[in-house]
Amino acid sequence: MQPTLIVIPARMQSLRLPGKPLVDIAGEPMIVHVWRRAVAAERGRVVVATDTAAVVAAVRKVGGEAVMTRSDHASGSDRVFEAVAKVDPEGDFAIVLNLQGDLPAMEPQIVAACLAPLQDKGPQIATIAAEIRDPHERTNANSVKVIGTPTGVPGRLRALYFTRATAPWGDGPLYHHFGMYAYRRSALERFVSLRPSTLEKREQLEQLRALEDGMRIDVTLVDTMPVEVNTPADLERARRLIASQSVAGTGRV
Repeated sequence: MQPTLIVIPARMQSLRLPGKPLVDIAGEPMIVHVWRRAVAAERGRVVVATDTAAVVAAVRKVGGEAVMTRSDHASGSDRVFEAVAKVDPEGDFAIVLNLQGDLPAMEPQIVAACLAPLQDKGPQIATIAAEIRDPHERTNANSVKVIGTPTGVPGRLRALYFTRATAPWGDGPLYHHFGMYAYRRSALERFVSLRPSTLEKREQLEQLRALEDGMRIDVTLVDTMPVEVNTPADLERARRLIASQSVAGTGRV
């Protein structure tokens, strides 16, 4: 397996949930929960990339690694790329995993699922998705859908398009895409060198930049949908889930 660098971008300027990385969940900042889950995955070195000293301090307090990055990045991918250049200037890590900092209840095995397609030669980028079960999610513009074609590997698609619309049309499953990306290092370098593309700007989905440039993205289908914390309601859901996991871990009911 190629050496992997897991980078967690964390910015404080979320419009829907200001100060998101440092919101409290079960007595610890959310970014610490995400860092712990990434470490538990045991898939590589884990680094938090942020533009806020308080986030660096929170991560280092629990023994984690964090690096300061510029505050003017247009996307998390740009922040990840700066962090990679800082912590690995020699290029020892062939794979870079961009793990969103708003998945505090993520199951660690999802990291391995995201990385799996890059064990093959074809894909340049890999990500994850899960079948949509909630009817509301099918029409929710905040639920990003991936349209893909089977690759021949069970539980894996080759991405053809990403959209906020309800697609594809007709009978069959829809898949909710999650913002977790594994890049070959050369693919990340290529991606951040590109200008925002036409469809990316229209859909407000940066992964379309890669598809429009002809890059291949493969998608692993997973059974569980990680809780993405984007709103106060999401935060309360994550708090309840982590509290229930903590109770289960102690053997109490």
